[in-house]
Amino acid sequence: MNIHHVPTGDRLRQRLVARLKSFEAPAASGVHTHAHNLFSYCALERERLAAIKLPHPLIGIVLRGRKEVWLGDAGRTFGPGSVIILPRNIPMDVVNIPGETGIYESLILEVPMLPEGVPPLTLAERLERETISPTFSVTLTEDLVEALSHAATTIRAEAMSEEVKTLRLREVLTLLRPLPEARALFTAPLGDEVAWLIASAPSEDWTVERVAKATGLGASTLRRRLTQEGRPFRAILRAERLRAGRAALAAGASSLSAAEAAGYVSRSHFARRYRESFGTSPSGRKAV
Repeated sequence: MNIHHVPTGDRLRQRLVARLKSFEAPAASGVHTHAHNLFSYCALERERLAAIKLPHPLIGIVLRGRKEVWLGDAGRTFGPGSVIILPRNIPMDVVNIPGETGIYESLILEVPMLPEGVPPLTLAERLERETISPTFSVTLTEDLVEALSHAATTIRAEAMSEEVKTLRLREVLTLLRPLPEARALFTAPLGDEVAWLIASAPSEDWTVERVAKATGLGASTLRRRLTQEGRPFRAILRAERLRAGRAALAAGASSLSAAEAAGYVSRSHFARRYRESFGTSPSGRKAV
């Protein structure tokens, strides 16, 4: 008896396309928005987008037709069910090719910032992965197919809370986080990297020099780049410490314990900064 065996990769791609069947857009070229940062892109004719620069990294899933991505003279082609990761702010040529139905379509999820709980690349990871040539495509697993389809469906649903939508996105990113081919999603702006570092231990004595060493930069370079991003070091330090203090209060800590958790030696200094940022004192009384 002949049994037709479908390779695992093909089977998973077919399953992903089937799970996302409801996202098929009308036969009209252009962008079809499903939710914030989630949309379909369609083309009815072969098109080449030259030297495009994406404002945010994205996860793309080819649903119909084929996509080519070119960096210089190196190009790769992706068919239905392929999951690709494209970086921000790097010029590339993209070719969208309609399939037998005369339609090219991809589902696109932009990731403008990492949700809480998903860390950006560390210095060691950045240095290690700089030597890896971008492949764009992600090898599918059963878990990733499930996570992607659940995330897309949840993010599109208007009735779902933002907390649940963020949770589904976090599940996808957690699965992608160890993969070198997905590194573009986790190469965050410097300000985000600094914020994550401080948030990991907000009560410690963070200085520009200490953070610069951890990020592989000189202190003056760190200050300059953060200023260019519009996020000075002191502003990030204050925001992350106050965030930690607020979380401690929400968990039932006293104002003194919250101040200590946030790295403030003076409880009155913590209370003053807390009122300035949140409009209430740590005890919950509104500022007057």
